[in-house]
Amino acid sequence: MPRSLTIALAVQAVALLVLLALAAAMASADSEGRPGRALSVTCPAGTYLLSPWPGSVHAWPVLGGLALGTVACALLLRRITARSGDDGQRRVRARAAVGAWGVLVSAPLFAVSAMMGLGALSVPCQGATNGGAISALAVAVLISATTAGHCLCLLLLPQAYVKARS
Repeated sequence: MPRSLTIALAVQAVALLVLLALAAAMASADSEGRPGRALSVTCPAGTYLLSPWPGSVHAWPVLGGLALGTVACALLLRRITARSGDDGQRRVRARAAVGAWGVLVSAPLFAVSAMMGLGALSVPCQGATNGGAISALAVAVLISATTAGHCLCLLLLPQAYVKARS
């Protein structure tokens, strides 16, 4: 398994869980009264309802997919490593499995951080803490987009990556 990529993906998975927990805790009902779909912000000029927001309505499907996909990728890696055969082929298959898990982690992280960043940019009364949050979310968007592209390449072309590293 590619250790550095696996560690980076584990960090991104933790970041995704933290962002989903924050988003769900901050979420409120939208203008139609549906819970967990908007962000309510109170400014000196009044209260604003910002939508879309990755609240609990988005968090549960993402968490379910992440949990099922993680179990499936772990079982696949276990099966790959338990098989007898060529070491090179096992490496190629393991990289493809890690690439699949990477897409599973980084794509939702991109979507959640982008949605939260756009929501934070829409706040009419921005302060210093809002600027820091926007910067951190922009970094998360950039890193997750880059990781998703890299993992997609690992998934689709795992042999090319192994040959290039040899």
